[in-house]
Order: sequence, then structure tokens, then C-alpha cells
Amino acid sequence: MNSLNLIQKLSENQSLSLEEYKFLIDDMNDESIAFAQSLGVEKRKEIYSNSVFIRGLIEISNICKNDCFYCGIRCSNRLADRYRLTKEDILSCCEKGYSLGFRTFVMQGGEDPHFTDEVVCDIVSSIKAKYPDVAVTLSLGERSFESYKKLYESGADRYLLRHETADSEHYSKLHPENLTLENRLECLSNLRKIGFQVGCGFMVGSPYQTSLHIAKDLKFIESFKPDMCGIGPFIPHKDTPFRDFPSGSAKLTCFLLSLVRLIHPPVLLPATTALGTSESQGREKGILAGANVVMPNLSPENTRAKYELYNNKLSTGAESANGLSSLKRTLSAIGYEITVGRGDVKK
Repeated sequence: MNSLNLIQKLSENQSLSLEEYKFLIDDMNDESIAFAQSLGVEKRKEIYSNSVFIRGLIEISNICKNDCFYCGIRCSNRLADRYRLTKEDILSCCEKGYSLGFRTFVMQGGEDPHFTDEVVCDIVSSIKAKYPDVAVTLSLGERSFESYKKLYESGADRYLLRHETADSEHYSKLHPENLTLENRLECLSNLRKIGFQVGCGFMVGSPYQTSLHIAKDLKFIESFKPDMCGIGPFIPHKDTPFRDFPSGSAKLTCFLLSLVRLIHPPVLLPATTALGTSESQGREKGILAGANVVMPNLSPENTRAKYELYNNKLSTGAESANGLSSLKRTLSAIGYEITVGRGDVKK
């Protein structure tokens, strides 16, 4: 096998075998990275030109009923400084974001029992009533089919739910027994059936991950064809069982961003906060690898540091007109421009 030939094949067919994906990961080198990047950027530009979409991230709660081994807001972390935003807090974030030009708001949080269907639907419908031209994205974990349906009917447009790993044995090493890959995949399937634009994704370099696991992730993305896909390096949190594991590779993360762009060219692909945290200019490197979304933080300044899924999370963002101007300058310097609008996936 030859990496460059395989990357060309992927670009043409949007598909490789499990063994071929594994070979690409094991054989990753500067030449294959550069080739995948050039083809990925070409595909992205065919569909989205040089546009980068901005999403306003609102972290609504760091209270979570789950105990995932990698996560800083896991329920057994007694050192976490817990908080929960009110409806008024969230609407205030939207007001600030809308005035700055944001037309997508992402409500993300732990699986906080306070945020029942009734509570979330009320918030979503209030946002849509006040700002009918925006898209509302939710990232609130695993819920029932009926729950997702209510959220969709209240006006939510998109839902982000990382699959984390497409290998059930690996999934069980990252999560407690009550959480299963089978249920996670059923949730993703339900979201798609209901009509959401759906996002999945995984951590790069998570504990016990092998190149075969990543190959399985790529095959899953190939078959599921998500509207959005969040890929970022694993970064340990000091108050979790995985505190002593090394961080994932930013270089491998960027290579995988290029491959995902080739697998599913229309995908909305964020340059994640984790990538920006793990490496200087990580966000820019993600864009140059084929990503086309950035998610500045619109959360209240006094809560940003509390939503700490991993150590040293970047919490600065376009929280002011000055911040957004800085982001525009940064992207302009590498040949891209922020596009104001909902930024829907192009089929």
C-alpha cells in the first residue's frame, strides 16, 4: 500500500477499507499530511469557498449526572465549582452574540437533570421567537426519542452528540457501565430520523485508543455521513482517573480533519477549542487542514473557567466586538473570512 495513492483514492471515492484507513494512520508522515491537506482544502473550497462559519457557544451548565472517566465535570468530581445558567442568562448571551453578528447559538452542557424537556423547549422557543433568523444547536447528551422530538418541535435545528469511539470495547474503557456505545448510536440514529442536522465526533489520542479504533471511527463517519463532525485531541483533566495519560496529537488531529473532509466533503467541520488549547495556533492549523467552523465562547465570563472538561481550556473568544475583530484578522491572515449567517450544511 502507498499512502499518497490511498489518499487520492479516498478523494475520488469517499471510501476506503478499514485496513486502508489503519495503514494511513500508522504510516502518517509529513508528505501524506501535506497531500491530504491540499486535497481536503480543495474539496472544502469547492463547496464553501474561503468561508468560515462562526457559532456562539453558550455553556449552560457544568452539572452532570454521568461519570465519564475523561471528563472534568463528571459527577464524582467534588472539586468542580458547579453552576447553572438561568433562562435570562442564556437569552442575555444570545442578545450579546446577535449584536456581534452570530446567527447560530450552541447550547452545550452536562446532562443536568434540571434541563428537562419543558425547560429546554421554553428556552429554545424563546430564542427562535426573538431571533427567527438564527439556528439553535443543542449539545445536551443522551435523551429519549420523545425528548429529542420535543426539542426539535420547539425550534432546535441541530444536535451535537459525539460518538466518542466506534468500538464498543474501547467505549467501555472510557465510560461507566451504565453508558454504552449501542445507546449512543441509537441516539444519533433517532436524531437523524427526527430531522435534526446531526453532529458526531471523537477524541484523538484518548486512553487505550489504537489506530484500528480510529480507523473504525472513520468508517463510521463514512457510513453515517454526519452534517457536523467534532474532532479534537484528548487533553487530560487533573481531577479524573485519566489525569496521568498524555494528551492526543494535534498533528494527527489535523491529518484526520483532512481525511474527514475527503470522506464527506460537505461536512461542517470545527477547528475545536481542544485543538486551540493543545497547540499554539491550533485553530488556524485546523482551518488550514480543511475545517470550516469556529465556536467562540459567548458564556458569561464568570462561568467560562468552570466549564472545564480538560486542563487549561481556552475560554477566551469573541466575547466582545474587539474579540471578534481579532478573530477576523487572524483568519484573514491565512486567507479565510468569517461568514455571518446560519451556515447550514450544503448537501
